Amino acid sequence: MRHAKRINHLGRTDAHRKAMLSNMATSLIMHKRINTTLAKAKELRKYVEPMVTRSKNDTTHSRRMVFALLHNKYAVTELFREIAPKVANRPGGYTRILKTGFRKGDNAEMCMIEFVDYNETYTVESGKKKSTRTRRSSKKSAAPAAEPVAEAAVDTPAEETAPAAE
Repeated sequence: MRHAKRINHLGRTDAHRKAMLSNMATSLIMHKRINTTLAKAKELRKYVEPMVTRSKNDTTHSRRMVFALLHNKYAVTELFREIAPKVANRPGGYTRILKTGFRKGDNAEMCMIEFVDYNETYTVESGKKKSTRTRRSSKKSAAPAAEPVAEAAVDTPAEETAPAAE
């Protein structure tokens, strides 16, 4: 019986699927974004995100555990040196899947999977602080704001009429 075995086999044998996910994860780590089908991207996300979480703790054991999945020492180095410090304060959700349409040959749904902190279009790290609206909750806060405006309005007509009288 296959109760609670909800893995997408992607039409491949176990060894082929593991090799494919390892290669795709290596490409994602090295290039920060790759184009693939939606089904593969969803499986790749499940494969990569635990590795990124493990890379936050830079120990020999965690490096060996990641290397056992990736089989590429350059990708492991890239993950621990470049990606891990950038996502250190993020509690999860390191990847983003953006749908790009359908493939011409077989009409498969295509997408782009990328690391969240590496796309400058979506990251907001500008010097400006996000403006928020303030609501008046009581008349006490509105009353002091109205007084200086009223004084300025009274002073202005008096000055304008004084030069006209001369």
